Amino acid sequence: MKSYKILAFLLLIKLSQATASFAQDKIELKREHILIDTGWRFALGHPYDVKKDFYNGTGYFSYLAKTGYGDGAAAPGFDDRTWRKLNVPHDWAVEQGFDKNASLSHGFKAIGRNFPDASVGWYRKSISIPAKDLGRKISIAFDGVFRNSIVWVNGHYLGIEPSGYHGFEYDITDYLNYGGENVIAVRVDVTIEEGWFYEGAGIYRHVWLNKTAPLHIIPNGTFVRSTINNNEALVKASVTLKNDALENDKFNIKQSIVDAKGKVVASGSLQNIELNALTEKEFTIDIPVVKPQLWDLENPYLYQLLTTITKNEEVIDEYKTNFGIRTIRFDADKGFFLNGKRVEVKGTNNHQDHAGVGVALPDEVQYFRISKLKEMGSNAYRCSHNPPTPELLDACDRLGMLVIDENRLMGITEQNLNYLKKLIIRDRNHPSIISWSIGNEEWNIEGNITGARIAKTMQAFAKTIDTTRAITAAISGGIGNGISTTIDLLGYNYVATKNTDEQHKKYPAQFSWGTEEGSTVASRGLYSNNMEKHELAAYDTRQNENFLSLEDGWKHYAARPYLAGMFIWTGFDYRGEPTPFGWPSVVSYFGMVDLCGFPKDNTWYLKSWWTDKPTLHLLPHWNWKGSEGKPIEVKAYSNCDEVELFLNKKSLGKKRMEPNGHLNWTVNYTPGTLEAVGFKNGKKILTDEVKTTSNPTHVSIIQEAIPIEKSTLAILKVDVRDASNQAVPTAVNEIDFQISGPAKIIGVGNGNPTSLEPDQFIEHIDVIQINDFKEKPISNIDDITELTTDLTDWDYAFKQERTQEFGKKVKALIYRGNFDLEDWNDATKITFFYKSIGKQQSIYINGKKIADKLTENKKGNAFTLDKSVLKVGKNTIAILATPILKVQSWDNINADPGLFQVLKPAADWKRKLFSGLAQVIVQSTGEAGEVTLKASSNGLKPAIIKIKL
Repeated sequence: MKSYKILAFLLLIKLSQATASFAQDKIELKREHILIDTGWRFALGHPYDVKKDFYNGTGYFSYLAKTGYGDGAAAPGFDDRTWRKLNVPHDWAVEQGFDKNASLSHGFKAIGRNFPDASVGWYRKSISIPAKDLGRKISIAFDGVFRNSIVWVNGHYLGIEPSGYHGFEYDITDYLNYGGENVIAVRVDVTIEEGWFYEGAGIYRHVWLNKTAPLHIIPNGTFVRSTINNNEALVKASVTLKNDALENDKFNIKQSIVDAKGKVVASGSLQNIELNALTEKEFTIDIPVVKPQLWDLENPYLYQLLTTITKNEEVIDEYKTNFGIRTIRFDADKGFFLNGKRVEVKGTNNHQDHAGVGVALPDEVQYFRISKLKEMGSNAYRCSHNPPTPELLDACDRLGMLVIDENRLMGITEQNLNYLKKLIIRDRNHPSIISWSIGNEEWNIEGNITGARIAKTMQAFAKTIDTTRAITAAISGGIGNGISTTIDLLGYNYVATKNTDEQHKKYPAQFSWGTEEGSTVASRGLYSNNMEKHELAAYDTRQNENFLSLEDGWKHYAARPYLAGMFIWTGFDYRGEPTPFGWPSVVSYFGMVDLCGFPKDNTWYLKSWWTDKPTLHLLPHWNWKGSEGKPIEVKAYSNCDEVELFLNKKSLGKKRMEPNGHLNWTVNYTPGTLEAVGFKNGKKILTDEVKTTSNPTHVSIIQEAIPIEKSTLAILKVDVRDASNQAVPTAVNEIDFQISGPAKIIGVGNGNPTSLEPDQFIEHIDVIQINDFKEKPISNIDDITELTTDLTDWDYAFKQERTQEFGKKVKALIYRGNFDLEDWNDATKITFFYKSIGKQQSIYINGKKIADKLTENKKGNAFTLDKSVLKVGKNTIAILATPILKVQSWDNINADPGLFQVLKPAADWKRKLFSGLAQVIVQSTGEAGEVTLKASSNGLKPAIIKIKL
């Protein structure tokens, strides 16, 4: 009992010292929003094998029973040095191989219930918190972790987030070691899928450390909306503040509107406001803006709201909010209006994965993808079927793309409605968002009274948070009952099975649009069906009687002004749902562009009728060796009045283009040049041609444009060309990639739905344990007589407690064990990560000394081993040490000597071309210097490019 009183007294003194220090030091007031994506450690765990899951949750007290009892890999002192080093965002699913027993929805990546060894992942990171931060509010925020994540800080359990799509934030203020290191541990479990499409695995969005004063603006705590009257906008700027101090506080609020050049154009303020301790409250200021620049599709002009909180003339918090001034409205008869002008919604549906990188997209890839959709005339994006990463919405704001922001799962429980609220509050300042979607194809409820009730409740709830956008839901089953009778903005999924005119007549006040249409399937660059090889011709062919072709779908919507427009299924291909196939198809066939962003021919149909830009595109390619004299179906997509077709300069006839249509010819194949000539008002304005190419002679690389300043990323298109420098559209060459300079390759792809090639080439780590670890007392640590003796009379290591009494009897020990190694190559690196088991120790491997009389090191030692010391098969380790003894009975003495890490470098990056193309994504590592990429293929002249980053 006496020892406990002494301990309590010492703790009281320490607490008093900390309080005194806090009183003397001024609290840092400036808000900090710190990206902590770098320097993480990662290892795979296990959903039910505790040994493989680092013994987490096996302690006498679990982290759910007592505060601060995170154990195993959640414990702050856990040794993670053998784990892989990486940065987030990270998707470990895309790193896995393919397996026919894996989920079709997830593109047959070997994760999930059938693959427990790859279905739990652990992340750990150490961060330093300065002593001067004591007194601030500090939190850790995750933009998205897929899925079922558990987070600890310094062994303190923070919470579980089951959803893989919603961001979450934990207050860690009171758990931190100020003036020292702090350990974040995250366990992620993807055993169960959340959707029916590829979802990835891991911390696949950004992670932030947020620091504020006790009185501060809450996360996502501003809301900006505007009304426009003549040439003036009235901006209503709301801000929610929280006072985390233990006493009331008085302060001032200033809201300033800053234009794109950084000039303050309007402002408003509230003075001498009081907020009670531990409460939060919203404040609103009306700010007139004269002659505002409106956000629209052609000129997506953004303002910034600067919210400043001051106290005693000192700034204690600042918060920046990007927003746009614009008006939106839906009309039941005339569709959608932006800034008073009718805009035909020309949208695409998209999931969130990309070739090579899975769902862990660098920010620049978001801008690249949106720009590819805009190139084909798309002006709207549906987030299918989950809340997106914030950077996707930023790209839509800056590039001019309308958005349906979609909730993941319908329901009215507190959790369901809280998820919807989080989505709206996080995203409501984005001018690109024109509608909140509460659900998609909920077949079990969408056509019955249960669905109608749920939709009505969710719709009303959404309007309590934001009244500026319409609420939609996507219906694929029958209409005229259920959700379709109560939703403000009806979303039709596939009108081939629905009568939109009848619904409009029955519900004349209801807004409507097509949330999914088209659903055509095609393999990029292939023009004949081969069902055995899972190849589908890239013509716009109706999938089956339940779907319209792309052209027929657009004609339906374009002819009906009451329909605001439509969203194609899909803009980009995505992993999973390889309709109409299964294994070995691993990617969908639906996209207007493939998984890399390479356009399929349908994009030119859309470009013809979704843009005013003169367009002419001829398909297919003209490489049909062995088909001489056989009929080939030829199409032209164009918005010209007429198109004339020529084969080797001989006219095959001129045809007039039907609005929203295309032109067909049947041409007997002859090698050479097929040329289309487009006419407008009788004048030739455009040509397009396809040529028969010869065998490839060289590789070509082109760096694609990314519409963002100071990109740290390069997306490169690779093809092979013939002697005339014509790209060979049928090429399937394998391309090898080598990179030099301060950059790395992070992913490769080619858009082939049946490719089972690796997306990534990463280092391989094996962790080897020490087996049969035994001990025997010796006279001193220089006594090597037991290095090679028989172990029959030895005891198991640490069987005896290391008490003070033990130390009186035993002055030194020898520990012996063994470890197994497989064969290695010259590039393999083998490291022993040792953890001290003695006050002083010497280490021998296979009888050779690798460390002499090391003193105890709490952080451990690392030894890169010379392979001449090692052998394939069983190796021995001996440690001669003076024992570490307990001072108090509850002390924990380390009994783990450590692990061996066998690191095999990544294989060389490579990818086969598909229909003549491949993609490689390169990312800067941050240092200065020139980056060079070499692409080579057997028998061809390589391509070398200096990459601009």
